Amino acid sequence: MNSTPPRITKAVIPAAGLGTRFLPLTKATPKEMLPVVDKPAIQYVVEEAVAAGMSDVLMITGRNKRPLEDHFDRNHELEEALQRRGDQDKLNSVCASTELADIHYVRQRDPKGLGHAVLCAAPHVGREPFAVLLADDLIDPRDPLLSRMAEVRSRLGGSVVALMEVDPSAIHLYGCAAVERPDPAGGDGVRITDLVEKPEPGIAPSNLAVIGRYLLDPEIFDVLRETPPGRGGEIQLTDALRALVRAGRPVHGVVFSGRRYDTGDRAEYLRATVRLACEREDLGPGFLSWLREFVGSEELVGV
Repeated sequence: MNSTPPRITKAVIPAAGLGTRFLPLTKATPKEMLPVVDKPAIQYVVEEAVAAGMSDVLMITGRNKRPLEDHFDRNHELEEALQRRGDQDKLNSVCASTELADIHYVRQRDPKGLGHAVLCAAPHVGREPFAVLLADDLIDPRDPLLSRMAEVRSRLGGSVVALMEVDPSAIHLYGCAAVERPDPAGGDGVRITDLVEKPEPGIAPSNLAVIGRYLLDPEIFDVLRETPPGRGGEIQLTDALRALVRAGRPVHGVVFSGRRYDTGDRAEYLRATVRLACEREDLGPGFLSWLREFVGSEELVGV
């Protein structure tokens, strides 16, 4: 009997957060719509899901998130204006977001945490395995993470979590995983033996942080329904995954060492924008030349 797990075609993107680290900008503008060069951050995340073979995307939204729907919807007036002008390049860029995937939306009415946001996806996902991609995390397309996670899931089964080594002084900002033994099949998967949400300094089981990519079995919904509020008074996805581990259910990890950008942090957001702009063929040469001049200029003396 073939025991290969079914291919994942559904992606869930929680995007209901208030974006308080970017206030006052996010008072009226969703943080997911902040531009990274000339595309909103959320589009990079959807493109990553599509590149991994996921054609059905569900966004978990909240109040003031209507611009997300508008961005991925058709804008006939704009398209017609660009068509009349013969501006095909801009027309293609405008249409690109509307043709990415079959995108759905559901509102998280109460801000009860990431676990609760994922639970809001249960009616849409049903009893299928699914991916969760956090909108603050951008993974460089040259370092495909979801495909590596899918390979580990195919070999070892169960749910799979993306992990990344961080400085021990920063582990309190993340969920943290304890792991054991390398993948016996010779791959890069590890078995997760425990998970702690934002551990206090000195008690973290490792420096392996949970980053915003998950491949989850649908049983996670049953656990989330029984998961009480945890850190911050919110229902934590980390706590539900920990319950799976303690129940003996398989939860594996992939340790990622590629390029990741945290657009939920102001400094990281700026670094991501600068780096991606420098690597663009149309912008990079001129922008990089200016950047070198600026860094070496008198404007920065004493900064």
